[in-house]
Amino acid sequence: MKRFSEFTISSCEHLLYNKELVRYLEEGRFDAVLTDPVLPCGQILAEHLSIPSVFFLRGIPCGLDFEATQCPNPPSYVPRAFTEHSDRMNFFQRVKNLIFDIPNYFLCDFAFQPYAKLASEFLQRDVTVLDLLRQGSIWLMRLDFVLDYPRPLMPNIISIGGVNCAHKKLPQVGRPQKILPW
Repeated sequence: MKRFSEFTISSCEHLLYNKELVRYLEEGRFDAVLTDPVLPCGQILAEHLSIPSVFFLRGIPCGLDFEATQCPNPPSYVPRAFTEHSDRMNFFQRVKNLIFDIPNYFLCDFAFQPYAKLASEFLQRDVTVLDLLRQGSIWLMRLDFVLDYPRPLMPNIISIGGVNCAHKKLPQVGRPQKILPW
């Protein structure tokens, strides 16, 4: 896991500090960045280019997706992964659910700290990963209410996949969009 983490940070550094590539992206006048926020390199790039970001994800470890989108996620009511609890918990199950949630705060800070440092250096201002994620314009969430508990969604969250899919013909509007997939 450590080697994978070092590899992803190194790849992100090489992307962000590649002056020729960044200049090309700046001159490309892209409309948005399509990225997976689990590795926030794409969001750092979107911040640098001052363009909106579209997140495509299943979920972010530690519940950062809930926090960034300001969706309610109280551990006393929403079952945590690996607890095997349903949405109907007794008092002791709620306490266990809360205890399962506590390590997330430490693990997330440890896991995403290198990205926060890299983003702060590259953008030349103090920034946290949560600050970056809060800038997401649209969140395409691969939610399936067969696997996930129903939850409130903010207006910029679009459920895709599972029972939320419907085949529709989309209208063509305006000029074609230039999306930077990262």
